[in-house]
Amino acid sequence: MPPIWSGTLTFGLVSIPIRMEPATHSHKVAFRQIHREDHGRVKYRKVCEEDGARLQPEDIGRAYEAPDGTLVPIADEELDDLPLPTAKTIEISGFLEMADVPAEMFDQPYFLAPAAPGADKPYVLMREALARAGKAAVGKYALRGSGEALGLIHPQGDVLVVHRLRWPDELRPAGDAVPTGQVDLSDEELQAALDYIGAVGDVDMQEMHDEYAEAVRALVLAKAEDKAPPKPARPEGEGAEEVTDLMAALQAATDKARADRGEEAAVHRMADRKPAKKTAKKTSAKKTAGKKTAAKKTTRKRAG
Repeated sequence: MPPIWSGTLTFGLVSIPIRMEPATHSHKVAFRQIHREDHGRVKYRKVCEEDGARLQPEDIGRAYEAPDGTLVPIADEELDDLPLPTAKTIEISGFLEMADVPAEMFDQPYFLAPAAPGADKPYVLMREALARAGKAAVGKYALRGSGEALGLIHPQGDVLVVHRLRWPDELRPAGDAVPTGQVDLSDEELQAALDYIGAVGDVDMQEMHDEYAEAVRALVLAKAEDKAPPKPARPEGEGAEEVTDLMAALQAATDKARADRGEEAAVHRMADRKPAKKTAKKTSAKKTAGKKTAAKKTTRKRAG
């Protein structure tokens, strides 16, 4: 696959000629737009709004539109010659642990590859130094037409990977996503959730695959061969239901997960557990008041 960028990676006073290559490819199923009546393909023709001429790719340039609507033409060569140190160089600004980077900052990953045999030694030096330090490098680079980008460079096996990062000021605050009501969790409920996590176990990411893409291909193949499309397998009891008993739902899910893994159902039911410790969070005032009232009634009966 052709590189999307080539330049130099600086590591202290060491310059490493590199090329940036895509680290991923998409298996997204692509559809074409068609005319429903005769199944003809819908074409998109690029036309100049001034003279109506149909344009070829080599006829099309780029321009910046000013607030007053004026178009300022910008040539590719002018973008390449911008006075930016990052135009052809990834300059390392510093180092940090990958765990310190918020997950929502991560964008597209790319492989960094040595651009020439002479780059192998400094490339391996940087890779091994980052691996032993347990750090990732942060730097900036500029892509034509896309502006300056923030990158996180880290070792992954035998290669260096650069993750394009979103700029910090592009992130939205997470405050709106935080639960606003008071939540009371007991130790039993939390333990039931931990039991479920333990019963399901770790996931093997190599086993994850896109079932939607596979289903679409099966549908296309069936239609191309004039066969009936495959019917979906609907599990019994399908449908979303409101969870009213967290403990029972988690216990059932835990037992099912263990059965799916060939293990016996939970030996110790929640009712057989030792008395729980104090609740993980304070109970509401209404619940506390209810307990005090019940205690007073019991005292009066004994006194009578």
